[in-house]
Amino acid sequence: MFDFIRTNRRFMMLILLVLVLPSFVLIGVSGYTNYVSGDKDLVVVGDSAVTLQEFEMARRNQLEQMQRSTMGRFDPEILNSRAAREMLLESLVDRRVLVMTANQERFSVSDTALRNSIAEMPEFQENGQFSAQRYNQLLDASGLSPRDFEQGQRGELALQRVLEPVANSAVVPPSMLERIQAALTEERTVSLQTFPVSDYQKEIEVTDAEIQAWYDSNKESLTVADQVAVQYLVLNEEVAMQSVGDISEADLRSYYEQNKNRYVTPPRVNVSHIQLSVVAGASEDERAAARTKAESIAQRVKAEPATFADVAREESEDVGTARDGGQLGWVRPGTWPAALEQAVFALKAGEVSDVVEGPDGFHVFIANEVEAEKGESFDEAREQVESEVRRQLAAEKFAELATRLTDVVYDNPSSLDPAAQALGIEPRMVTGVTRDGLLGIDDVGEQAAAASADAAIFEDPRVRTTLFSPAVLNEKSNSGVIEISPDTLAVVRVASFEPAHVPALEQVKGRVEAVLAAQAARDAAAKAGEEALENLRSGNAAELEEKFGTPLTVSRIDNQGLAKPVLDAVFEASAAKLPAYVGVSGPQGYVVARVESVQPGEENPQLSAGLAMELARSWGMAEQRAVLLEMRNRLGVTRTADAEAVLSGDES
Repeated sequence: MFDFIRTNRRFMMLILLVLVLPSFVLIGVSGYTNYVSGDKDLVVVGDSAVTLQEFEMARRNQLEQMQRSTMGRFDPEILNSRAAREMLLESLVDRRVLVMTANQERFSVSDTALRNSIAEMPEFQENGQFSAQRYNQLLDASGLSPRDFEQGQRGELALQRVLEPVANSAVVPPSMLERIQAALTEERTVSLQTFPVSDYQKEIEVTDAEIQAWYDSNKESLTVADQVAVQYLVLNEEVAMQSVGDISEADLRSYYEQNKNRYVTPPRVNVSHIQLSVVAGASEDERAAARTKAESIAQRVKAEPATFADVAREESEDVGTARDGGQLGWVRPGTWPAALEQAVFALKAGEVSDVVEGPDGFHVFIANEVEAEKGESFDEAREQVESEVRRQLAAEKFAELATRLTDVVYDNPSSLDPAAQALGIEPRMVTGVTRDGLLGIDDVGEQAAAASADAAIFEDPRVRTTLFSPAVLNEKSNSGVIEISPDTLAVVRVASFEPAHVPALEQVKGRVEAVLAAQAARDAAAKAGEEALENLRSGNAAELEEKFGTPLTVSRIDNQGLAKPVLDAVFEASAAKLPAYVGVSGPQGYVVARVESVQPGEENPQLSAGLAMELARSWGMAEQRAVLLEMRNRLGVTRTADAEAVLSGDES
């Protein structure tokens, strides 16, 4: 069953939508006003309401889907913000409006349209064609009858007909498209002059009074969130390898021999031959005659090895190689009969063999090239061999240690010491772990989780969620075993909890001083830049004109690396009188840009086509939203007092 779900995720998400959103199957069956009523109405829509029960169900489904899509690494706190709750509630209201409008206006879908829609779903197709067998198989596996599924799809298609025609009919006027394309491709040549903050930092002095005043006025911005100090254990490959112990010399040598081809390249020889064939069942006289001829040839080519190829072409009875001068190519040990291999591997480069008898006759060989065995001996490869053996044994040990860790942590929920002793590892400690992230050394000192070698563990949302769960946070219990990755497991325990607070001035004085110094330097850079800009615009700064950099030709779609605020200022500058000067202040300093020329961009058919599609899509979405807002106004949408409590996270 689980294999089926894994291999049909897209279809299962479709089924989930049908099950999670009962409105699908209600369209055409009954009005939405008869839908399940919750214990609290959050938003009244006409004569219906979105209830707390619906909202909580949608939140659970939303969280489950995010956890599945991120393999459990999604931080649930992201969905607890007011913005996330507001977005979810509004989506439920919008859907209710669509359902009620579809009911009131009697939107319907024909059987033909329904069949075509289902037939086009890739999940139900085989080789690009709808498969009734696959359709029934998938529905059976999901526990959904064809009637319920088709009714749900009919409802979904009916909902699409409420707003989809609005989007599909959106058309961008050609004149607007031309103007937008012209604006995107227009090119301006600019030169820059910068006043970097770094040039003014040395001049800045911050007094204690300024630090105190800033601290008193900005305490809230310095608030340190709820945080915990964490004691934890890590079981990873390194721990497993250390637990392996000593490996015997015999085991290492055995592994080397079994995997020798990984460390050693065997010898090989490039050979040619002359073959005198002897057919099966030949008489002794025939065999003797063939040997005599072969020995004569051997003496001939031994005297003049350079003639071997020519003699092979004349005398060799191996038709396949004779025309190539007897060339056989490279031979490695283990590929030929032993007698032949023994003869050819005994040759030196350029050496000719005696006559060698083989299964198909007599051979004379010459070694064209010889390569000796290459690679590492056992002693040379010992370190690598031991590392590989230890790694394999560690993989087996890891599974054993993981089981032991799970058992000991479960049996001893109030301390990590028993698990540490059982596995032979030391508990570790970090501080500064909050619900949303990790504090730095400046906030909590040298033991900051953000600065530790295990920072990645605490950056995992699952670990932080576990640390702030009631059992772990309030009862100081061990967590369960958390799988950070396939080869890394962790168990965490809250050692201490520190509620949100504003640090004393002494703790943050250096940070406040840096903030004030940076702001003063930015102000100084901005002042210098603005003075230069004023002088340039008045035409009284010839020396400043010489400080501009190399001109750049930029457009809105090719910014040449310019920061967006600078690019925006360049294109907002009037082209009536050039050069034009604009100035922009930013975190790194002040930038003065000189706009030297303006010219229209070149036509780009590819850009034009893509732009038309994107603008039509955006225009359609805007019109859809406008129509939806009008539907909401006609039906009447009113939030209740309970909605505010839910959005603020106070649902008690």
